[in-house]
Amino acid sequence: MGNLAKNIRLLIIQIIDYFHTPFRRFIPVETFRYAATGGFNTVLDIVLYFICYNFVIDKHVIDFGIVSISPHIAAFLIVFPITFFTGFLFAKFITFTTSIVRGRVQLIRYMISVSGSIFLNYVFLKIFVEFVGLWPTLSKIITTGIVVIYSYFAQKFFTFKTARLATS
Repeated sequence: MGNLAKNIRLLIIQIIDYFHTPFRRFIPVETFRYAATGGFNTVLDIVLYFICYNFVIDKHVIDFGIVSISPHIAAFLIVFPITFFTGFLFAKFITFTTSIVRGRVQLIRYMISVSGSIFLNYVFLKIFVEFVGLWPTLSKIITTGIVVIYSYFAQKFFTFKTARLATS
């Protein structure tokens, strides 16, 4: 990691840890960092989703001839690679810094856990938009809440397992 990247990483950690101070007795630093970085990544995801759905795709079905993709699913598919990348970097370098798992294995495990997130996103977006009749952006917000809970436990106990968790 270059000096600029290390300095940015340390700055982000210092800022998050500063805001963690009043909550120190109630919330472990790792959980607080996950909430902070995950919160940022979630806001990024929702904003990008809104922009893609409303302006890039313009609420139109994407027709490839063989298959058509509904606009709310197409927006998700466009945004996902961006937030996958930022989410992994935040988790690896900001949140779960004491992991005993090697980086390459972390990435593979992250892909596996995120596959579960993709499945949950797809299912809940389909349910909330097409069956319940909610607006796509509201559906994305609700879906994200559900997926965040799954994701935290998958990352903590599988993707970025620590020695403390491995021995207990």
